[in-house]
Amino acid sequence: MPSSKTGPDSGTAAPRLRVEPVERRAISALAAIYAVRMLGLFLLLPVLALYARSLPGATPVMVGLAMGAYGLTQAILQIPFGLVSDRIGRRPVILAGLVLYAAGSLIGALATGIWGIVAARMVQGSGAVSGPVSALLADLTRPQIRTRAMAFIGASIGASFIVSLVAAPLLEPLVGVVGIFWTMLGLAVLSIVLLYTVVPQAGPESAPAQSGRDGRLADAWSLMLAPYYLGIFALNFVLTATFVGVPLALRDVLEIATQSHWQTYVGVFAASVLPTIALVLATERSGAPRGMLRGSILLLAASLGGLAVGYQSYWLLFGLLAAFFTAFNYLEARLPARLSQVAPVAVRGAALSIFATMQFLGAFCGGLSAGALLGTRFGIAAVFAGSAVLSVVWLALHREDPG
Repeated sequence: MPSSKTGPDSGTAAPRLRVEPVERRAISALAAIYAVRMLGLFLLLPVLALYARSLPGATPVMVGLAMGAYGLTQAILQIPFGLVSDRIGRRPVILAGLVLYAAGSLIGALATGIWGIVAARMVQGSGAVSGPVSALLADLTRPQIRTRAMAFIGASIGASFIVSLVAAPLLEPLVGVVGIFWTMLGLAVLSIVLLYTVVPQAGPESAPAQSGRDGRLADAWSLMLAPYYLGIFALNFVLTATFVGVPLALRDVLEIATQSHWQTYVGVFAASVLPTIALVLATERSGAPRGMLRGSILLLAASLGGLAVGYQSYWLLFGLLAAFFTAFNYLEARLPARLSQVAPVAVRGAALSIFATMQFLGAFCGGLSAGALLGTRFGIAAVFAGSAVLSVVWLALHREDPG
């Protein structure tokens, strides 16, 4: 893809660039692949634990394993998938991951016991293609519009999450969890069709194996890239911790029935969309995008600090959550976009896969830490306060490459 020295990371202001048709195809198709895959996964979240507890051989530990097995194999295999994509190309690796995801869905649909569900989740998670998909998107878009592209994918994932919160309780009585697994299999097949019929062919820069520029894993661990790994770890840590605290605040403090929580989430997501878009467009036009990134981290910390003291008021909680998601959505788009710009092409897939691994590790550590903080005398307030402190530490340590 053509590039230019003017733009958001050059230090000079630039007009907003038009997205080319081939870029629009790439963004739309890859966002759809992300969205339909994540939709299948999110659909299980509200219903899997209850279903797993009813299966032969189920124990609390096994139910927890069924819920977490997907993340375990994702974290383990993200980096290998990224490295292989740097050597043989993105598309074959993404295909392999989607086939594994489909196979895991089939195992889940046919499972009759808890071990079958655990195996299904592990096989689904072994299709760890988040890094290669992000790398392919970076290969097919110019640096100047990449934050916009990543934001579009982020929005599609967010929309999948919201749709799942609403649809899962309605779908489960009709088709059951087995039917949801069959739905996930169908979504995997649809993703494969999109990959080979809609996603454009990548240019020569995205084929390091053909150009002879094989990268080393050590190159992807360079200090230049470390701030982005730290950032995505912290961002997903606070997201997971926040969703330990918020449901409890809604149910136990504000006395809102669990089945009605989705209404708050939909409203918060809708309220955060326009501010997020404004931040993304301002980044593309700004001569100082690094300041905007640090400002967003500050907004994240401030919203979490506000939640620590204001979660007892519904409308204050709603407004602070909207601010939180404005910062979160922007950072979730900006961090991978910037990483894809500064990572050497030969290790771009590996770098984005390390990035994805840190996402899963952040989510795991956030949930674990939130559970521990919840058991203290300060309870929900401690969960939000702990996340605010981590955000402040992230802000203090963050040093973005000047580009």
